[in-house]
Amino acid sequence: MKLSNSRVGSLFIVIALGSLLLGLLFGVLGGLQYVFPDFLKVHLSFQKMRPLHVYLVINWIFCSATGAIYFFVPEYSCKQLFSSVLAKMHVALQAIILIIVVTGFFAGIFGGREYLEFPPWIIILIIAAWIVFMINFFVTVKPSFKHVPVYIWSWSTGLIFFLITIIEAQLWLLPFFNNNIIRDVTVQWKAMGSMVGSWNMLVYGSSMFVMERMTGDKTVNFSKKAFFFYFLGLTNLMFNWGHHTYIVPSSHVVQTISYVISMTELLILGEMIYSWRKKYLLLYKNKRPLPFRILTYAEVWIFVNLILSITISIPSVNFYTHGTHITVAHAMGATIGINTLLLLASLCLIASEIAEDVLKSKAFTRGIVLMNASLLIFWLSLIGMGICKISAVQQQNGFYEMMNKLLPYFKVFMVSGIFIVIGLLMMIVPLFKIFIRSSFQKEIRK
Repeated sequence: MKLSNSRVGSLFIVIALGSLLLGLLFGVLGGLQYVFPDFLKVHLSFQKMRPLHVYLVINWIFCSATGAIYFFVPEYSCKQLFSSVLAKMHVALQAIILIIVVTGFFAGIFGGREYLEFPPWIIILIIAAWIVFMINFFVTVKPSFKHVPVYIWSWSTGLIFFLITIIEAQLWLLPFFNNNIIRDVTVQWKAMGSMVGSWNMLVYGSSMFVMERMTGDKTVNFSKKAFFFYFLGLTNLMFNWGHHTYIVPSSHVVQTISYVISMTELLILGEMIYSWRKKYLLLYKNKRPLPFRILTYAEVWIFVNLILSITISIPSVNFYTHGTHITVAHAMGATIGINTLLLLASLCLIASEIAEDVLKSKAFTRGIVLMNASLLIFWLSLIGMGICKISAVQQQNGFYEMMNKLLPYFKVFMVSGIFIVIGLLMMIVPLFKIFIRSSFQKEIRK
């Protein structure tokens, strides 16, 4: 039985893909500014480009995961959403927030903190939209949590913890926090670290649903192993943020706990995809649709990024790498190599079931290969930049001398970034067309 069409789900995915397209554009333009510092400096400086890129990519993750959930929840619960009015209100609020934030960045209106660099009052709209989403989700699913698949737990955790962390990230507005830099930095990174964990829960939950859907085996998401790894992921969400604050003179107990927990990072999902992949190949030896191929690439990136994340979580190493391009490499590996690929697998599954387009074109599959090959070069160039910067600092080189040494890496970074965008466009454009059409189609009530 195929997935029923969800107009709201399709609209969220259209917003998500549009955000990704714009995010990629500003990412490329920002990369060009590394090599040509005066490029667009007057009209669209790097100070505007970076927050635009970051916000739009985060919006891509949240909106695509949200859109997938709007498709998957009615399928799981075998009934329509609790309220179509709330769903429409949710997508309207999301569109308004996107327009306000992007317009504000272009106008030079900033505020907030890292990753939330817009005026704090916009958080009120974000919270309102999220509460609407949570009501629709929990009333539709009505989970007893005694006998539900692990992806329901994962989605529920992501929804609840995002609400907690988005509020927690605003504590800097209170004098108790903003008058004490140690307290301020610790709480801010704690909130943002856990927020990343919350969107991971939404993405991972959707991936688990996709894996179940492709095999038809519902036992995997009820297994003890699945729930063990879920609770390990929950522990990471709540406690591994401390590896961001080694430079802050905070409790050594907190830092030690965070370091130990960081060692488990990404093993959670990697093991589950590996086990599912083996089982899928046994059942369908020659049937390898696009979601399977994309999940396979994501599995590779999980283990590649795992090596880097464990390395930079070691306090003595983190002392040198924190704030360098090595941290950016970790973020890019996770955002593009893991989250984006997992989300694209979900969107490919949905697209293949709600539309006639089966996405079997050679251009799409070539785009997957091109994007992953370019991402590897991009990732290595960032690590090279980080090592070069650490070396320059150790040798006490001046800023100008250090930037000259980094220039070859900047060029590789820029060119590989352009090819990442080309590869992604080869995948995004066909999906965009499918979901645009889907957003105008009538929903089938269950």
